[in-house]
Amino acid sequence: MAKKFACKDIGMECAFEARAENEVLLMGQIRDHARTAHAMEQIDETTMAKIRAAIKDE
Repeated sequence: MAKKFACKDIGMECAFEARAENEVLLMGQIRDHARTAHAMEQIDETTMAKIRAAIKDE
């Protein structure tokens, strides 16, 4: 089942949204976005938990 994520769903003032065929591919997009748009070389555990909770089935 396809998955989707939006930064706004974890309280970020950011218009980024991503969709992918599965969570593994989606997480790759999220990591790339976090690095380039939010200067996050690594995503901390608290933020990662928020991201995983905000991922929705499409």
